Amino acid sequence: MDYLERAADVMLSDRLDAFGAVLLEGPKWCGKTTTASQQAKSIIKMQDTDNAAEYLATAATKPSLLLRGENPRLIDEWQDAPNLWDAVRDTVDNRSDVGLYILTGSTVVDKKKIKHSGNGRIAKMKMYPMSLWESKESSGEVSLREIFYNPDYSIDGARSPLSVEDLIFLACRGGWPASLYARTSKAKLLTATEYVNTLCTDDISRVDGVQRDERTARMILRAWARNIATLAKKSTMRADLVASEEYDLSMDTFDDYVGAFIKLFVIDDLEAWCPPIRSKSAIRSGLKREFTDPSIAVAALGATPESLQTQLKTFGFIFENMCARDLRAYSQNLGGKLSYYHDRYGLESDLVLHLGDGRYALVECKLGSQEIEEGAAHLTEIVRLIREHNLTEKQVPIREPDHLIVLTGGTMAYTRQDGVKIIPLGCLKW
Repeated sequence: MDYLERAADVMLSDRLDAFGAVLLEGPKWCGKTTTASQQAKSIIKMQDTDNAAEYLATAATKPSLLLRGENPRLIDEWQDAPNLWDAVRDTVDNRSDVGLYILTGSTVVDKKKIKHSGNGRIAKMKMYPMSLWESKESSGEVSLREIFYNPDYSIDGARSPLSVEDLIFLACRGGWPASLYARTSKAKLLTATEYVNTLCTDDISRVDGVQRDERTARMILRAWARNIATLAKKSTMRADLVASEEYDLSMDTFDDYVGAFIKLFVIDDLEAWCPPIRSKSAIRSGLKREFTDPSIAVAALGATPESLQTQLKTFGFIFENMCARDLRAYSQNLGGKLSYYHDRYGLESDLVLHLGDGRYALVECKLGSQEIEEGAAHLTEIVRLIREHNLTEKQVPIREPDHLIVLTGGTMAYTRQDGVKIIPLGCLKW
């Protein structure tokens, strides 16, 4: 099978040029090992069935033996032997060289299990499931990088090959590389289903060695999926779950399971952007509920492409999660970070994309063309509020957004007279 180019490729290469080691982390099955293997010259897989016990024994007695090999050396699923972290750090210190090791991991390791942070020696980067461009479904006619770096860049006339029905199927399938090679459309959908099954039967307990209940894990995932792309409080989700399932569940237990899903890079909530353009009490500051891939929500709900075609309101929230996944992937090399804006007056920006240099874009995610006017109105009103603030608070001005974008499920990109860019998700790339 041919390797499909990933947004993480350049980012990994740049960090290998600058640091002694790179930690590539993210949800399992998103392609970390395959991507790291493209740049590694030797590999050790800690979960190799034939050698895992021997590797763990060696790591416990003399971990430096596992680091021998041509560099960059890939240590896959290093978290199975956490003391490898300190061994890598020490080797990087002793050799004073760059590009020595790549570590991949599918869970967050307890900081108590390592002695040193690795700052300055081990760079960290996150990898996501495949975006539509990486899986070759997006036409890639609109470049996010060009939007920010080329003032003469025009998006007008770019087209997406994807219909709403296509987007629904792709959200259900998810960005899991293995799903691309399944033989039938039905088979492509099984990867996300099996991912959720494995999470709830195995990974939820293996992540930190705490035995957890499969039924409870499934119910909490489903509760999160029901509230995807909303500001629902955990206490509200727990109360609704207890009422609907007639299942006694404490808040502490709910938090414990949610924490495990975060460690597994399954839940990936958005923080609020809170510019002082309203009173502090008016701006919502809770977390917006998101998954690292929209297919997790679909599988947790037991939904199908056919059922979602008759539930487009529900799919609108799932579509927003897919937009967030793709923007995270496309903006990695720009230092991208996502948040959201929402106030109690109903004014919102579904996503706010911040770049590492301070520039940012306000983004609304609107599946249908009828919603574009509403999305554009929200964005331009936020700009008006920022300008109004800057007129009265000249000593602490707020930077105006560099771009206003409505991501849609439509087919053609264009720029409105008010400057808002209308971009189909199916024609975007990094």
